[in-house]
Amino acid sequence: MSAKPGGGAVPRVLHLQSTFAAGGKERRTVELINAFGRGLSHTIVSAEPERLDAAEGIAKGITVDLQPDFPSLKGAPLPGRLMKIAKAMKPFDLVLTYNWGAMDAVMAHTMFSDALGLPPLVHHEDGFDESELHKRKRRRTWYRRIALGKASGLVVPSETLEEIALVDWQQPLGRVKRIPNGIDTKAFAMPPKPEAFRLIKHKGEKWIGTLAGLRAVKNLPRLVRAFAQMREEWHLVILGEGTERAAIEAEIDRLEINHRVHLPGAVKDPSRVIGLFDIFALSSDSEQFPLSMIEAMAAGLPVVAPAVGDIDGIVAEENREFLSKPGNEDDLSVLMRALADNEAAQKQIGLANRNKAQAQFDRDKMIATYRRLYTSAMRREF
Repeated sequence: MSAKPGGGAVPRVLHLQSTFAAGGKERRTVELINAFGRGLSHTIVSAEPERLDAAEGIAKGITVDLQPDFPSLKGAPLPGRLMKIAKAMKPFDLVLTYNWGAMDAVMAHTMFSDALGLPPLVHHEDGFDESELHKRKRRRTWYRRIALGKASGLVVPSETLEEIALVDWQQPLGRVKRIPNGIDTKAFAMPPKPEAFRLIKHKGEKWIGTLAGLRAVKNLPRLVRAFAQMREEWHLVILGEGTERAAIEAEIDRLEINHRVHLPGAVKDPSRVIGLFDIFALSSDSEQFPLSMIEAMAAGLPVVAPAVGDIDGIVAEENREFLSKPGNEDDLSVLMRALADNEAAQKQIGLANRNKAQAQFDRDKMIATYRRLYTSAMRREF
């Protein structure tokens, strides 16, 4: 991975991320960077400078400047600070911002774009952190309404977020772009490669697994508790890294199921290992259009998850009976055990999920849509 931004005729793209840990939106960003290849050069700035794990997935030969000297994305939204952020945007051809953690940069762009002649900006929203799970914060709602005033586009992956953007944030219809997440369904349909994974699946074991950033909103201690009553041959595998690892490990210790719950960390290429799972599970307080769940579907897995965001509409119809009431831990546990006890249902639902993923969520359509959006914003082909 090159350490210097590109020049000449190659458009320069600035990514301002709330975090660049290896979560769903970050892996989607990497997927797009790789798909666009050498047609763009990229500068990536994270509001959490220590969380840059997702960058490991960027293909060699693509020009990327990772976490250069750039004004902090955190702080009070005072005019002087916002002006510094705005000036730092000026050398680029396109600015891409992601989630609430980059909203000050969006505000800086709206305030100073005319005066400084700033490049176009496209903002991406994928959901809410734990502070806005149950009720939108009025201050943030008003801030978003104002900050997004001069954005060339507002990208959301789900119908739920699309409605919030149009109604609560009062964004014009032409600005809001709903682009469902897409993946390389062919890669996830391939048999998994156990040798690529440092955790061994022993004969007779069954795995229920998840892939997530270890953040509070994912509520993975809930998944541990829901799993605890499953039969002894079942193991829980949690792929990912994040700030909530200690809380998850504490719950595993409390329940004394360390021998059946594994946290091997983040994986560079989920397509090589997710097929080792027998069931995919989520326990999140909030989701919109979870990329990891689509990956599991493409791998032919049944899903147990709370019916939050667009999940009910994403899974195949056959899978819907295994979606729990949001926030209901007992319901989640009952459904996990019921599906674990029904191998025929696992196979039938897994096949239906794979068919739906291949038909509706393949990455080629997503990449083409993003390419059109970014090209239109820059008024420049790449």
